[in-house]
Amino acid sequence: MIYCYEHGDTVITRSFPMGKAPKFVFVGKVRYRRSFRAEHKGIPATSGWPFECYASGVHADQAQELRDFLAKKGVPTDVTPEGNPIYRDANHRKRALKARGLHDNSSYL
Repeated sequence: MIYCYEHGDTVITRSFPMGKAPKFVFVGKVRYRRSFRAEHKGIPATSGWPFECYASGVHADQAQELRDFLAKKGVPTDVTPEGNPIYRDANHRKRALKARGLHDNSSYL
C-alpha cells in the first residue's frame, strides 16, 4: 500500500504492507508525519481525457436534444451521433452530470 507523509507543505509517499505503516518516517534528519488527509484526497486524472461516456449516453435519436439541453444549462458538450457525451475533463463531467440530475457514486467527484 502507498502511504502519505507530510512535513510543512511537502508531502512524500512510502510503500508499506497494509496495516504496517508507521506514524512517522525520516528523510535524513527531517521527520514526516503520516497524513491521512493526503491519503484520502481525490486527485483528478490528468490522462484519459476527453472520453466518451456510454453510461450517461442517450438513444441516438436524442443526441441533438442532449446537446441542446446541456448547452442551455451552461455546460456545452459534444455528443456522438450514437448519443454518448464526450467529457473534456473531470470538472466538465461533474457539471454535465449535475445538470442532468445524475451522480456517479463510484467516482471521487
